[in-house]
Amino acid sequence: MPDKIVGNDFGPPKAGPKDGLQGGSPHKIVGNGFGPPKAGLHIEIDGKSHPVKAGENLLQAILSLGLDLPYFCWHPAMGSVGACRQCGVIQFKDANDAQGRVVMACMTPVAEGMRISLQGPDAKAFRAGILELLMTNHPHDCPVCEEGGECHLQDMTVMTGHTVRQYRGLKRTHRNQDLGPFINHEMNRCIACYRCVRYYQDYCGGDDLQVFASHNHVYFGRHEDGALENEFSGNLVEVCPTGVFTDKTFSRHYSRKWDLQTAPSVCVHCGIGCNTSPGERYGSLRRIVNRYHGEINGYFLCDRGRFGYGFVNGPARLYQARSAETGPLDVSTAENRLRAMLEDAKGIVGIGSPRASLEANFALRERVGAERFHAGIGDAEHGCLRTLLDLVRNLPLHLVSLREAERADAVLILGEDPTQTAPRLALALRQAVRNRALAIADELGIPHWQDAAVREAAQAEKSPLFIASPAPTRLDDIAARTCRASPRTIARLGFAVAHGICPEAPAVMGLTPEHEALAAEIAQALTSAERPLIVAGTGCLSEDVLRAVGQIAAALAAARPGRATAVHFAVPECNSLGLALMEAQSLAHAAHTIESGEADTLLILENDLYRRADRTTVDALLTRARQVIVIDHTLHATAERAHLVLPAASFAETEGTLVSSEGRAQRFFAAMQPAGDSRDGWRWLGPWPCLDDLTRALAGSLPVFQQITACAPGAAFRIAGQKIPRQPHRYSGRTAMLADIRIHEPKQPEDTDSALAFSMEGAANDHPPALNPFVWAPGWNSNQAVGKFQDEAGGHLSGGDPGIRLIGDGAGTGLPWSVPPETEASIADALRLVPLHHIFGSDETSMHSSAVAERAPHPYVALNPEDAARLGLAEGEEVELAPDVWLPVKCLPGLAAGIAGVPAGLPDLPVPVTAWQSWKPNKPGDETS
Repeated sequence: MPDKIVGNDFGPPKAGPKDGLQGGSPHKIVGNGFGPPKAGLHIEIDGKSHPVKAGENLLQAILSLGLDLPYFCWHPAMGSVGACRQCGVIQFKDANDAQGRVVMACMTPVAEGMRISLQGPDAKAFRAGILELLMTNHPHDCPVCEEGGECHLQDMTVMTGHTVRQYRGLKRTHRNQDLGPFINHEMNRCIACYRCVRYYQDYCGGDDLQVFASHNHVYFGRHEDGALENEFSGNLVEVCPTGVFTDKTFSRHYSRKWDLQTAPSVCVHCGIGCNTSPGERYGSLRRIVNRYHGEINGYFLCDRGRFGYGFVNGPARLYQARSAETGPLDVSTAENRLRAMLEDAKGIVGIGSPRASLEANFALRERVGAERFHAGIGDAEHGCLRTLLDLVRNLPLHLVSLREAERADAVLILGEDPTQTAPRLALALRQAVRNRALAIADELGIPHWQDAAVREAAQAEKSPLFIASPAPTRLDDIAARTCRASPRTIARLGFAVAHGICPEAPAVMGLTPEHEALAAEIAQALTSAERPLIVAGTGCLSEDVLRAVGQIAAALAAARPGRATAVHFAVPECNSLGLALMEAQSLAHAAHTIESGEADTLLILENDLYRRADRTTVDALLTRARQVIVIDHTLHATAERAHLVLPAASFAETEGTLVSSEGRAQRFFAAMQPAGDSRDGWRWLGPWPCLDDLTRALAGSLPVFQQITACAPGAAFRIAGQKIPRQPHRYSGRTAMLADIRIHEPKQPEDTDSALAFSMEGAANDHPPALNPFVWAPGWNSNQAVGKFQDEAGGHLSGGDPGIRLIGDGAGTGLPWSVPPETEASIADALRLVPLHHIFGSDETSMHSSAVAERAPHPYVALNPEDAARLGLAEGEEVELAPDVWLPVKCLPGLAAGIAGVPAGLPDLPVPVTAWQSWKPNKPGDETS
């Protein structure tokens, strides 16, 4: 499909992508998500005239011009408060004013003809004095500080020229806190810029990080030791301009930034597609940091994405092939064994994976044939994804990016808790509810970057956010109205909203008066909004909920002809949507093929089937198959049952393409060579000499993927004849890294699959955004250097944000009205099971990170307190969820009546909630139902 957005409410149409694998950078997306550019102005800086954009503050304008000006408290995503006073400049009243006055650039709006000085003696002296005051209590511990070498404070100190300290008094000291498994705390490094609490409280909605005391004793921390509760706390590591908050998981195997080999990558822990930069040293993945993307994650990641990388080098990692009969195998023996097993097979059933790349899944599809290629997900999820794609293809839906979601002025969430299933989307929705505040600011003439003034003017005013879900969500605190109900009732509510928007949509009979009133209120809010947004997904495994979203979208399209409806569908894994686009068969079809004798061999790619179906079903499937072959990077229950296990490379060791929930295909690259005998999953399966050949074969075979070759330049791409280095130019110790093994320097590995080099030699500048491993600019060693790679401060990346939109362009013409589902029949003393997702615990790979596992809950069965009392169950009392599976009861206030919630994906829970099913709780001593 073309990359054109037709008639949506989120900005102008976007430019189409460039074709071809080799040429240039990916397409540039026109329009920054904040409406059309404002009229330009000109200001004079140190005697030179510069064009700037009206409505900006002076600091943002100066940085957008590529000029340097020190700052601490300002952040592009959070606006200005003028706390640190570091960005002082001299402003002159007119051409006759030779003295001028000091103003804070972050608090000063640009104006036509404004005359300022950055480099004048008075401006420089003022900034140097401010920095000396800020550094009064700062310890001289850069050599042992983990922020050293990528510290914004270091950069600004050098930029300001502060090299001599006059203060000789005692420094104040603080006691540090234990903030949990993710974050280190060193309060003595604080310069009181207030960025941390502004981010934590105002931006991401946390309430357990506060500022205490005042003046010289100000303290940023919790009221007591304990893990920071917010799911986005890890961003404090990058938000803090000093070393107060650092990555505790990185501390366990620390390396300086300049000693980390990095690559542009994509987060593999949910379907959002956040861009990341994994860093490697000595063959070990050491950390993940945010990689800026103007349309998706911006400056921030969720904690699962940042800290969930432990599986790459974890104890369950597979480094060598193994056979059930003979144990470990060398590479050549494994290849021969694989070839012999496939040649001996009567028929092969291929089971793909939503956590494997498009290329790896396509290689499996080519190996077994399209009719024998299966999605490898639960049947209920498979049905939901097919329904989702049917809606996207046939209705005028626009799948929004996160930047576009932030602009929504009315939001309806049906059946999801985005914080748990699509975390970065939840953070975007927290910004969306502020659009009412921004509208009030516009009425009062307050610029949006005046953060404190905007919040003061708006008070508690918010854009409407409605949440209908089975259980309480982490966004309830900002919701205008919430509804707790079963998925079937949520779907009926959605159909009623559609009828309220467009009377032609079928009415819903039998709603309660409360639900009728709520549906009318939601319909009114969505109809009157300029940019309404609907959020749903596969979280509660209900196709009815998804059909309700389609009905609302159709109703809005009928009420607003020519305008696509903005929707975001949350999907569980990094390539769930990409796998769905391959039109793979269901897991039930795979079981039938084996059971019928049409095939006797299972070839499973990066998938633990015990997470997809109940143990009895998977046991039967694996037992009936004469041969089971598993290709994966992590040992799991399915691999333990395989006759042959082949080690695959993890995301940090391979290249490929993933499709996000936005419908955006993005390329990720290897930060390091595959460990042990592991190799790219697709290399075990086919004859393709390099990734480019496989990608081209995929694009030529399946029309929906015909544009993916333009996601990033191919392996032949060069800048002045050079590849792009993964290692920064200060990368040290290369000649001595392996001195304990050999005395000569080995040849650098060659990468035939990308334009990146495993070296510090190569083209240092002008990297296409899709191929930029890290951000660095002269004088900017910290992550704030990303401003040098943007078309304006806080805007899109110069050269275009990476990725190609494949679907969701709003071009669908419509579907017939759907019939609302009937009221669900109740079963005496029975509850309906529904999965409850957890950001820490429900994802398979991140649970191999000890820090994430520490935050995950233990298995439980959640009941509404009234249901628990009716059934005679007390908190903590064990009930039988399935034969020989006993779990404690957890009374969850706010859980919908008549349902039982079971955590999704926990490794200690052998019974996945794969579909809606009736369940009667048994206590010890009861007869089995």
